[in-house]
Amino acid sequence: MKAVDLHNHVFPQAAVDAINRDGRGMMAKVVDKNGRPWIQHDQGYVYPLEQEFHDPVAKAAVLDGYRVDVAVLSPAPPLFYYWAERDLAVRVARMVNDAVAEYAASNPARYRPMASLPMPYPEDAVAELERVVREHGVKGVILGTSVEGVNLADPRFRPVLKRCAELGVWILAHPYYVGNKDGLQQYYLTNLVGNPVDTLMCGTHLIFGGVLEELPDLRVVLAHGGGLLPYLIGRLTHGHGVREEARVNTTTPPKDLLRRLYFDSILFDPDPLRYLVDVAGADRVVLGSDAPFDMGDPDPRGTVERIAGISQDHLAQVLGAGAASVLMDEKFA
Repeated sequence: MKAVDLHNHVFPQAAVDAINRDGRGMMAKVVDKNGRPWIQHDQGYVYPLEQEFHDPVAKAAVLDGYRVDVAVLSPAPPLFYYWAERDLAVRVARMVNDAVAEYAASNPARYRPMASLPMPYPEDAVAELERVVREHGVKGVILGTSVEGVNLADPRFRPVLKRCAELGVWILAHPYYVGNKDGLQQYYLTNLVGNPVDTLMCGTHLIFGGVLEELPDLRVVLAHGGGLLPYLIGRLTHGHGVREEARVNTTTPPKDLLRRLYFDSILFDPDPLRYLVDVAGADRVVLGSDAPFDMGDPDPRGTVERIAGISQDHLAQVLGAGAASVLMDEKFA
């Protein structure tokens, strides 16, 4: 069975070079930490600059270890630059997207490019979306679950979501943060708990805000197994039934709308992944690794293969023959 990783990150060399040239303007720098290069952002996010971030050969070797055939490459979330002024945000998005496309083109049998968009500036985001589709054949974009504190489902971003739906471009909704969040400063909880909560909020607003009904062709993959959304869907559906506040924008039960969404497999444990496949459907779950971050699954294919009682048909769908083939408009089998 062919395996396709739809949640795999790059930090292309062009972005590294830009930081080295203008660390103040890019608000980041490359630092040495115990003989290894790390990226340090002024807002507080620090992580190792793994070789596969910017080296296609190194990434191919990692994919071999994962037993993954194809990786759909998305810019690392710290490259969203949502905090930046308009000119910098647009310039970084264009530079990063071109570099990701060049990275993918170095091994077209192995890689497919994704893009990011300057979301605080919706008109520019739509223009960049149209450009990457036209120039690079991009099939998917990675967008923050929120944009500087404003949920992706907010009406101000609707033109971007609408154009994605019209162009058949799918969205990987991915948490984005810099620095710590109140109440989550200890134990790396900003990531461990904060990220799943951010994804829950994004998915919940897409459901309750009526976005999925307004844009029936919109295709969204929620990162990290959907955060907490699949595991609260019973509560959300019950609340929708008994509270009029939850029915302001939609009369469709949340559990029905859950089947409109897609989810990656990054849960690290086959037991909750078994539940996700059951509640969402094998045709709505895609393989993901989150490589090369340390919070990625070091054995993404193995985690899926260890799901108790999974049929060969469902296994093939999750690995690539199902949603990945639909989203990428390419047959993986």
